[in-house]
Order: sequence, then C-alpha cells, then structure tokens
Amino acid sequence: MSETSNGPIHPSTESRPLRLREALRQARIEAADRTGVVVDLRDAEVARLEILNEALDPLFDQIPDQIDLFDRGISQGETPRLWLDVVAHVAMGRDKRQYRFVQDTRHGRIVIAESHEASAIVRAVTDYVARRMVERERAFSVPREPIVAPMAAPPRRRNGLWLFLLGFALGAAALFGVAFYAAMQQL
Repeated sequence: MSETSNGPIHPSTESRPLRLREALRQARIEAADRTGVVVDLRDAEVARLEILNEALDPLFDQIPDQIDLFDRGISQGETPRLWLDVVAHVAMGRDKRQYRFVQDTRHGRIVIAESHEASAIVRAVTDYVARRMVERERAFSVPREPIVAPMAAPPRRRNGLWLFLLGFALGAAALFGVAFYAAMQQL
C-alpha cells in the first residue's frame, strides 16, 4: 500500500481506475445515445420518403401498364432513397428535411430539384416522368432503316501480283547488271 499525506490509499479506492471505469461507462452511454440519434434520423428520412412515395401514387397510377420504364421503391441502405427508375432517385439532403431529386447520367450526377416541400418534388417528378415517356415514344416511333447486306468487295485484281513480279524481275536484273559492271571494271 502507498501512503499520502491523507493516509493510506487502498487499491480498491484508487482514483485512476475508478475514473477510467467511469469514463468508459460514460463513453458507452454517449455512443449509445448517438447511435439512437442516428437510427432516429434514418427512420425520419425513411418516413419522409414514404410520405413522398404516397404523394406520387396518383401520378404513377396514370402510367399505362405496358410502360415499364419506372420501378419505384425505397431502398433501406446507409442512405435511404426513393428510386423512381434505374437512374433517378430522391434522397434527403444533409439537413434530413430537404428532398433532393437527382439523376445519374454518363457525365455524373445532376440535381433535378431540391425542396423542403414534397409538392415541389412531386411536380419535378411529374415533369421527369413525362420527359421519359416522350423519349420512349420517340425511340419506338423512329422508322428504322432496313438492314442492308454490305456490298460485296470488288474482285481482287491479279494485276497487283503481276506488277510485283515484274518489279521484282526488273530489280533483280538491275542488281545483276550493276554487279556485272563492277566485276568488269576490276578486270
């Protein structure tokens, strides 16, 4: 046992382990509170997206069944999202109260609309759905050109082979002539 000016200190009443133990207990409580807050915020995000999803029901009820461009649903990932189709979704902004309607394009993600009001996002989604349906109509209405077999290649000319052989023979004769001339000069 160690002693201080106040008297002996017992190991069970030593201040350092008690403070650490108390600090660990407090840290665990704070972590649980933060986790609870995060879960509550995530649940609030999902609830707001569900409200928006219900507000979109009348719009999607008007889309004919044969048009299968849209597949609406809420994903429950780390960031909850209300998917409208493969490339467009609504997520909550950083403040968890603002809706962000975004579309993924080949050039990156673009924000189509942002608002705290679900009605503004419903209007933006309505415009988006209308544009996608017009794009689909155009794709199906464009007359397609008939598939034409590629033109047959013209028959290969054999003149190229004859020209090569003629050039080869003339080159060999010239080389032979130069060698013969050089040999005659040395005699």
